[in-house]
Amino acid sequence: MSGQRGASTQAPIRVFLLDDHEVVRRGVRDLFDAEPDIEIVGEASTGGQALIRGPALRPDVAVLDVRLTDTDGVTLCRDLRSLMPELACVMLTSFDDDDALLDAIMAGAAGYVLKQIKGADLVTAVRTVAGGRSLLDPASASRLMGSLRTTGNGSAPDPDDPLAGLTRREREILRLIGRGLTNRQIGRRLDLPEETVKTDVGRLLSKLGVTRRIQAAVLATHFEPPPDKPF
Repeated sequence: MSGQRGASTQAPIRVFLLDDHEVVRRGVRDLFDAEPDIEIVGEASTGGQALIRGPALRPDVAVLDVRLTDTDGVTLCRDLRSLMPELACVMLTSFDDDDALLDAIMAGAAGYVLKQIKGADLVTAVRTVAGGRSLLDPASASRLMGSLRTTGNGSAPDPDDPLAGLTRREREILRLIGRGLTNRQIGRRLDLPEETVKTDVGRLLSKLGVTRRIQAAVLATHFEPPPDKPF
């Protein structure tokens, strides 16, 4: 994907569906078929089918069930994004599972929503991630961040603006952490030595009041730090 996608563009958002329940797939397909800016380009009932069909169809967004018969959606998200780095994955699940949420974030998922979500909100979620932004189920994100902050270093950030104390470069690094990039990959993206990135990551973790990289990834995904101008 390049740039912002949505109803104002001529090309519709290309969506691939994966769920091992046919009734669920039909329901989601009917929902998206009613939207003029969204096109269902394919679907699958197993991870194996998705790995074959997905790369051939080149979707913009994949809506993936977290729990499957032959694999799990989080692993499949990682595998699909290794083949299609620009693919935005929305994880769809019946279970409010913090561990699965963390795994999905680290696998590079752009969204994590519960199947109890309203149809209009799922459509909005697809448009959101197609536009290059991240989205989490609000209740799951709020609870998870509250839990992560209690295990931090005791200097929790301002909950209204936890990114306020970061420099422009630290904000950009945090954004890339939220996308699952390693220090080496971040260094290549920003043209910085890996050791410099490592130092910057340590500093921003301290500023955020957390001790683990995955905690910063959750904050990055929820608060969506925007790209800054070149520093």
